[in-house]
Amino acid sequence: MRTVIAALAALGGVASTSSLQQAGVSRRSIEAGVRAAAVQRVARGVYALPNSDPMLVHAGRHHAVPGCVTAASAAGLWVVRTPGKPHLAARHGRPISGCVVHRGAVPPTHLDIVCQALRCLPPLEGLAIAESAVKKGLVQLPALRERFPAVREQAIVRLVARIRPQSGSIIETMARYLLEEAGLNVELQVQIRGMGHLDLLVDGLLGIEADGYAHHASRDAYREDRRRWNVTVVRGVPTLRVTYEMLLGEPQEFVRLVRQALATYRSAQ
Repeated sequence: MRTVIAALAALGGVASTSSLQQAGVSRRSIEAGVRAAAVQRVARGVYALPNSDPMLVHAGRHHAVPGCVTAASAAGLWVVRTPGKPHLAARHGRPISGCVVHRGAVPPTHLDIVCQALRCLPPLEGLAIAESAVKKGLVQLPALRERFPAVREQAIVRLVARIRPQSGSIIETMARYLLEEAGLNVELQVQIRGMGHLDLLVDGLLGIEADGYAHHASRDAYREDRRRWNVTVVRGVPTLRVTYEMLLGEPQEFVRLVRQALATYRSAQ
């Protein structure tokens, strides 16, 4: 019984008979767990621990698992915003109450998850997930390109072509996307002598640095940040600091601010 409990815990709390057997659990152990009320049968061939995530149990009852943006979040990929409804993957593709269902393989691979996101979500949100998956080595760019051969999906092909694995954070990805959409030229991870790298350089003039919530994890990080800032001033690279909240809530204001800064410093040259 401890074996089935441990296996279910390792599989997220909800799993099919086949998944449990692949984890080395026998049918006899599964049935023993059910009889002892240590394991619940939530659907034919699907089992759950009593304290499992209700969303996963709901999915399991319909022979579905997390997919698309919901699976991307669980995998630690860059998710711009959490959707109002969980996204699930199911072989049957039938509607499931309170959820968005993607018809596909169960469980979906990382490549499946990225493709679902690119087809389902707004471009920026799909790009962030795809870019982080490539950056983390979970998806290979050639394999991703091969998933979109149809002419009708050329917009996604063009979005995939914009993936930059060297992007350092979701903030950089969001800022770069918004600025490129505005027609500005954006370089990533630009080396500044004496400073290190600058997150983004716009039109060869204006620096952009991502400022995350945990950016200053220590006093040393705070001092290093100030040193880098001072170097940009000395080197004549004016730099804006941007946050996730600004990019998500005020994207047009961010672009306006960048254009205004570019105009100001161009006129001073």
